[in-house]
Amino acid sequence: MTDRFRLDGSVAVVTGASGGVGSAGALALAEAGADVALVGRNRAKLDEAAKSVEAVGRRALIVESDVTDEAGVTRSAATILDAFGKVDILFNNAGITSPKTLADLPLEEWRRVIDVNLTGAYLCARAFAPGMVARKHGRIVNMGSVLSGRGMANRTVYSASKAGLANFGAALAFELGPHGITVNTIGATVMVTDLNRELIRTQPQLYQRVLGRTALGRLGEVDDATGVLVFLASDAARFITGQTIFVDGGYTAG
Repeated sequence: MTDRFRLDGSVAVVTGASGGVGSAGALALAEAGADVALVGRNRAKLDEAAKSVEAVGRRALIVESDVTDEAGVTRSAATILDAFGKVDILFNNAGITSPKTLADLPLEEWRRVIDVNLTGAYLCARAFAPGMVARKHGRIVNMGSVLSGRGMANRTVYSASKAGLANFGAALAFELGPHGITVNTIGATVMVTDLNRELIRTQPQLYQRVLGRTALGRLGEVDDATGVLVFLASDAARFITGQTIFVDGGYTAG
């Protein structure tokens, strides 16, 4: 049974791989047996993530790219496929937030969050799905949020992008299912990452409210999400698709 959780012989692509859930997810996939292409914009942090992957005996490929750049994604996909010959797993993890009121949120910032969180996933899925279809096998996992289905003050654009991402995944699951490809979304609560630490420090009352409705009484750690990532990427989850799996300590249970 445990062999079904292994990813030996697989190739994974992780976007936003330069920190947080991205680099931790890349390492978890490598520990399960996958070679990993690390996509991101911070070369120094990508180098660190690559060393972690290589330290567990897997191949790592660094690809500096912006997921919102259509031509860049196309070039990155070609580079990855040239290096590995295939892609079995796509982890659409790249994401940003903008904790502003509607009145303070400029249009260009709205568009940037939507572009990174939603359009980037579309571009990457479009780039790698054809190869998965040709081989009748693939796993696409999107990094979503509890705000896919819940509201929160000062998170209008982030909530919109993550709701769109979850439903993009659900619709894509129907499109790709006949080809043996699963598409799922991880609905994560607030994770203690580099992206969130400053927000946690500057907005303690907000995060106390999150804790107040979380059954387990704490924020998420990146490793809380990586186990679900490996599961969804493995054959153990071969009959799960079109779902949002909430990793939230019970936040959405109430």
